[in-house]
Amino acid sequence: MKSELKKTTISDSLTYNWYNLDKTNDSVAGVSLKKAFTHFKEPSNIKAITIAIIDTELDIHHKSLNNNIWKNKNEIPNNSIDDDNNGYVDDINGWNFLGNLKGENISEANKEYVRIYRHYINRDTTKLSPEETEEYEKIKKKYFNTRKALQASFKRVHSYYVKYTEAKIALKEFFPNYNYSYDVLNKIDTVGNGLKKHVDMISLLLKYKDTDENFTRNYNNRVAKIEKRGNIEFNERDILDEDENDITDIGYGNSNVSGNLDIYRHATEVAGVIKEDFIKIMPLAIAPYGDTHDKDIALAIRYAVDNGAKIINMSFGKDYSLNQQWVSKAIQYAETNNVLIVSSAGNSRLNLDKIMTYPNDFIEGEQEVADNFLMVGGSTKDTNENLYYTYSNYGKTSVDVFAPAVDIYTTIPNNEYITDTGTSLAAALTSKVAALIFSHYPNLTASQVKHIIMDSGVKYTFPVKTPTRKEKDKMTPFNELSKSGKIVNAYNALIMADSISRKQ
Repeated sequence: MKSELKKTTISDSLTYNWYNLDKTNDSVAGVSLKKAFTHFKEPSNIKAITIAIIDTELDIHHKSLNNNIWKNKNEIPNNSIDDDNNGYVDDINGWNFLGNLKGENISEANKEYVRIYRHYINRDTTKLSPEETEEYEKIKKKYFNTRKALQASFKRVHSYYVKYTEAKIALKEFFPNYNYSYDVLNKIDTVGNGLKKHVDMISLLLKYKDTDENFTRNYNNRVAKIEKRGNIEFNERDILDEDENDITDIGYGNSNVSGNLDIYRHATEVAGVIKEDFIKIMPLAIAPYGDTHDKDIALAIRYAVDNGAKIINMSFGKDYSLNQQWVSKAIQYAETNNVLIVSSAGNSRLNLDKIMTYPNDFIEGEQEVADNFLMVGGSTKDTNENLYYTYSNYGKTSVDVFAPAVDIYTTIPNNEYITDTGTSLAAALTSKVAALIFSHYPNLTASQVKHIIMDSGVKYTFPVKTPTRKEKDKMTPFNELSKSGKIVNAYNALIMADSISRKQ
């Protein structure tokens, strides 16, 4: 279990790996991975732990990841035969549920409320039950109200985009690469040549610290929201050879798990946090821009279980679920096969006890369907009122534990690196800790590892900043933000795991 953490100095670690450090030794609210690696020797009979990353497409060729990518030993590459009879042809490194055999991949998808509305209008709405009628009317209202808001928002943004495009063309000789600056802008002669309005437009861009790349990306994002994500006339599943309403119709997709890396980096970031010598990463792509499809989520979980994953890492969410039962049964299937699922809580500042998001392990918000599902919120390095990452979702019942989510150094496609923030990275770090526990104590169950992570964490009870729109100065005891009230701690977890394992 060789760890790169041992090769870094404390100053390096504070910059790049603070989240691996220890509260007592290093005065930061890390998960004590460095301490765990130092004090617990690598087991002599260690076996690789496979973590399935159910996410976007992933750069399996990244120099920091390529040696850790899972390989299906029962499949012969590129022979167009399902050698292992698992329903997926040439799935050497995992599977992409968003593609087809023509090499086309879904990049934009409907929001789930659009799918639900389509589900109803494709039926005879006069024959719906009272409960279905109530849901139908709510979803119909949601669709048209959202569409109206999207159209109004797009109209405003489009007006600015037209003005920006005109300015971009008019000032190209001054900014050939669109790298705008006040220094150059202030030297442009605007007298009697019509350039003043264009200079003013670029000045506005600079005022808000925007760039050509970001402005264009945001505009294209607005276009996608109105034309694809929020449009019932668009159905991304049309390119797939499958029946989206039949959970038994499997095998669609393709084996290219590294497509669209020019627009997707999320899974590669998650993989960079998870990566260790003793971990194999199984890429399973299901997450486009828009909302994930319940069928893809369920089948990806089952694929991970059937192909040897010990841990499933998921970092996506949505406000509605058309076929939650498919996902719930898949979670139960994972539990039956002793597989732990680690999910990020999300970054919307929501109290998940009051506002449900999906996927989750609850039935109608009350009863848990299984005991192998770990929901992770996000924290910072500060052991003070700033400990809570203020965009993280939380919930005394719904969120199980917290982990570092801010300024996490990790990989992005094309052999590059970045420092980023979000609960996805907190979940990834928790998945790594879970893998460490399983590698030392393989006799433990998924449920036991879940509760070890929750129970062994470091508890913080002081008030932290939890601002809302109405209460900007709101404070909440940190231990009230999750079920455990704790932050993951690898060192403590291994001590607890050792004690429990010895009693079995």
